Amino acid sequence: MASTPNEAGATESPDVLIVGSGMAGLGMAVKLLAAGQRDFVILEKADSVGGTWRENTYPGCACDVASVMYSYSFAPNRNWSRMYAGQPEILDYIRRVVKDHDLEPFVRFNTEAVSYEFDEAADRWHVRTRSGEEFRPRIVVLAHGALHLPNRPDFPGMERFGGAVFHSAQWDHSVDLKGKRVAVIGTGASAAQFIPEIVGQAAHVDVFQRNAHWVLPKADRPLSDRERKAFRLAPFVQRLYRLAAYWTHELPVLAFLHPRFVKILEIAARRTLDKQVADPVLRAKLTPSYQIGCKRILLTNDYFPTMQQPNVDLVTSGVAEFTKTGIRDNDGELHRADVVILGTGFSTDNRCAHEHIVGRGGETIQHAWRDGMTAYLGMTVSGFPNMFMVMGPNSGGGAQSILFVIEAQLHYIVECLRLMKTRGATRLDVRAEVQRKFNSWLHGKLSRSVWNTGGCHSWFLDHTGANRQSWPGTGTSYWRATRRPDPDAYVLTAVPRAVPATLP
Repeated sequence: MASTPNEAGATESPDVLIVGSGMAGLGMAVKLLAAGQRDFVILEKADSVGGTWRENTYPGCACDVASVMYSYSFAPNRNWSRMYAGQPEILDYIRRVVKDHDLEPFVRFNTEAVSYEFDEAADRWHVRTRSGEEFRPRIVVLAHGALHLPNRPDFPGMERFGGAVFHSAQWDHSVDLKGKRVAVIGTGASAAQFIPEIVGQAAHVDVFQRNAHWVLPKADRPLSDRERKAFRLAPFVQRLYRLAAYWTHELPVLAFLHPRFVKILEIAARRTLDKQVADPVLRAKLTPSYQIGCKRILLTNDYFPTMQQPNVDLVTSGVAEFTKTGIRDNDGELHRADVVILGTGFSTDNRCAHEHIVGRGGETIQHAWRDGMTAYLGMTVSGFPNMFMVMGPNSGGGAQSILFVIEAQLHYIVECLRLMKTRGATRLDVRAEVQRKFNSWLHGKLSRSVWNTGGCHSWFLDHTGANRQSWPGTGTSYWRATRRPDPDAYVLTAVPRAVPATLP
């Protein structure tokens, strides 16, 4: 795909500027088109669409949400090959959505936004790109994702290591693992997918585990020709599959909010571990010390069997340092390695920490979030008018498909634009007291959840110990909360004689 960027120094003034062409940004574009809005631009820093599904190309990369649920409700794919789709198939689906909705003309590829400053006199954002282009949108929608900055720990001595080192989200396909000794640091969701894929190639794999993860079976299988035919000829059949997948992901959230009920899930996970791992020593190492649900539950059928392969060792003593020839653990043992793969997740503590975002009165996002990320309904931040975040603070689903949450947010944003038009407003800014009251309620509910009380430290919690990721309820409750914006939650004003943000 290609798009012709503006000349350096040129300025465009679209009504809406969308940052990111992953599933959130593209979904926003489709929703705007459906509302009759065509005055928008999508900025994409890379040369193609896809977001996380373009970037993550590690072996075995797949979704842990059922395919029928990990797809737009307004753009169902009638031809999924599996219950849980792999990365290539999801990326192909995204590209088809772009084609079917003719979104490519709206995208500026190889265009990275690096600066956002709100112009209070005009009620417009001044957005600059790395290549010198300038945009003056009325509305900015930040859709660059919550999990897009790889976390690369700075282990002692990393610079001394003589082999290749790369993160799973930046997989180096030029590195041949055949016959190599490989060290994997991390055992989270990505590692649980790529470790089984590389064990058959590598001579030996050392897996460095900081904390064990709870594992449940993944109900994955190929979808039959008969099922795919039914999806095409009788769409209600696929809607039934989607409904079943929805409630499969929805019900565990009730347990996460009331930890006394997570015992049911824990019994199922312990049975999986007992059934798949016979060695009591290894089983003990793979048994978590915290309540299930505190960290992300891994859905996999081949991770435990892989850990019992003769060329795999599980290391639980931690990383002390890198040497020229490998990794020394905290017990002093040297594990020789030719390649080190970091399965260490993503930086989520403050996802805008490195962005230049200046709102009303010169307030920076770093100052506004000096005590931790906070927003209203995960989308708007007081003092940053006309700016919406998709998957902002505390809008993450505990187990529900993130696309369900994203669609709820896209609907809400479009409704906010309608509200601005109805009120003749050029500025929409959530009231500070509304945001404070909302977050007080939110963190009060989260304080009793398994994410906060389960005895682990996960990426849900920031450096202060506060949960800045989770929504304190089910996906259904979030859907209800975002059906219609409350006009009283916002300050709605207009610049004299300015043209308001509009939807036809």
